[in-house]
Amino acid sequence: MKDTATDLRAEYRELADLCRTLTPAQWRLQSAFYGWTPWDEVAHLCFFDETALLAATDAKAFARDTVALNAMLDTGKEISAIAREKYGHLGGAALLAHWEPIAIRLVDVLAALDPKARLPWYGPTMSARSFATARLMETWAHGQDVWDVVRRRRPLTGRLRHIAHIGVTTFGWTFVNRKLPVPEVMPFIELQAPDGSAWRWGDPASSESVRGSALDFCLVVTQRRNLADADLRCTEGSATQWLSIAQCFAGPPADPPVPGVRKVVYDVA
Repeated sequence: MKDTATDLRAEYRELADLCRTLTPAQWRLQSAFYGWTPWDEVAHLCFFDETALLAATDAKAFARDTVALNAMLDTGKEISAIAREKYGHLGGAALLAHWEPIAIRLVDVLAALDPKARLPWYGPTMSARSFATARLMETWAHGQDVWDVVRRRRPLTGRLRHIAHIGVTTFGWTFVNRKLPVPEVMPFIELQAPDGSAWRWGDPASSESVRGSALDFCLVVTQRRNLADADLRCTEGSATQWLSIAQCFAGPPADPPVPGVRKVVYDVA
């Protein structure tokens, strides 16, 4: 659990360090992710890190907060609008200063938990380890939008394995969430890690497979890149069907971005 929390802390710190370099104008640049700005990305993370802290420390308060959130969503409000209302009085630097202590407090709380402890969330309860990994995935994915919008190359680390693992384990969820039949054959996945080693999941004898870049796999399953832009080799059956709609995060079905987004991060040094 402490290792997972250490990686989560590092992910928070990397994004915060990037955000500290943003100019007021850059905080307002629109990304390819639904036009969200870096301000929107951090506000979104701040909102759910606050509710995550409630879930990890006060389940009853989290339940009350969830009822209130659902009431707002039932009126047709989107999460992005709710976050803007909550933090709209804060500029980019002030929002960052508000978010960082919350994120660090959450890491400290999660690090002290039994990895198998169950925490409430929006849906089924989660183990503390899975909870921390999910926060890491969210931070990495929304952080990617910020890296993209400022057109900088992102450092690659072994923390990608957390995102890749969530991507693999949500194979079935991708189809269930869209009310589609789950393919009978689970692909074998072999990804090249940032250090050149191979990460593998599944049965090598499977008739379906996905091979290629761990980074690109993570970008696809978090819907930051279209499969057409990814350095991934997929068999034509369930593997391609899956990665064309892959969604490793909760919520209603979402569509991947249009092809061509990859150039933003790779073509500019």
